[in-house]
Amino acid sequence: MDQLASRIENQDQRALARAITMIENDHPEKLKLLSDLNARKQGAHYIGITGSPGAGKSSLVDHLITLLREHDQKVAIIAVDPTSPFSGGALLGDRVRMHKHFTDEHVFIRSMATRGSLGGLARATKDAIRACDAYGFDYILIETVGVGQSELDIMKVADTTAVVLTPNSGDILQIFKAGIMEIADLFILNKADLPGVRKLKRQLKDLIHIASNDGFEPLIVETISEAQPSGFDELFDAIVKHKTYLDESQAGKHKRETQLEHEVYELIQEQLLKDIHQVIQSNEHMKQQLEQTDDPYRLANEWLLKWKDLIQRKDGSDG
Repeated sequence: MDQLASRIENQDQRALARAITMIENDHPEKLKLLSDLNARKQGAHYIGITGSPGAGKSSLVDHLITLLREHDQKVAIIAVDPTSPFSGGALLGDRVRMHKHFTDEHVFIRSMATRGSLGGLARATKDAIRACDAYGFDYILIETVGVGQSELDIMKVADTTAVVLTPNSGDILQIFKAGIMEIADLFILNKADLPGVRKLKRQLKDLIHIASNDGFEPLIVETISEAQPSGFDELFDAIVKHKTYLDESQAGKHKRETQLEHEVYELIQEQLLKDIHQVIQSNEHMKQQLEQTDDPYRLANEWLLKWKDLIQRKDGSDG
């Protein structure tokens, strides 16, 4: 695993693609690989881009890649697609609109499935982001499907969370009710050539003033990603402004600490669930209890108490 991590650190894209495949397939040595990669992380800036389907996120990301490359920045894109209920894979595959970047050695594009995490980020996606960081990309863009949980999930990973809205879409009230106002660092009003953009911007400013934030007032940028693209220089400036704020304030340090703490709990939760499932499936008595129960709450509580007792007795014997 250390050899593979070293190849990634030396910017071998084939090694990076192989590592992400191992992560997706839950390779037995996945955690060792990720630990090796974590030791090599190089401080990429993670940008989460989320919003409802039809907001033009893929076209927007395509133009943002072009702009970042004009600034000589190396870019990775993790495009999170809906999971197929039959294959478990991504429905859309690598984004067609980004085809012109496929031959650029300083751009890496990977499409990943949500794998049942409805609208959110699968664990594998978060690990793939870490692998890209070890490669040495300057920016890692995470484009999500934007259905339900993704906005709240992406804030646990991204340094800058950008929410894409379009005029007359009706999303403005939904994001306020869902608490998105508190986690967005940047609002992108895409398709700004459509009627209603001024009204949307005015509503958004009013809601920003109502919502609480960590001291950084979310920025609003207007873009047009179709026909004659515009607003992307302003978008880049807004990203840099927020990045500078994080680098120079305690808020950035606190955000990273909170994200790492959440990640530790998430990794433990994932592994414990696998272990418990394996124990139950290998124990005929427990399997029978599971099949016959009419009270899942009682059974779950009974097993949890046994699990806690086992851990406490083990700790006592170690001591």
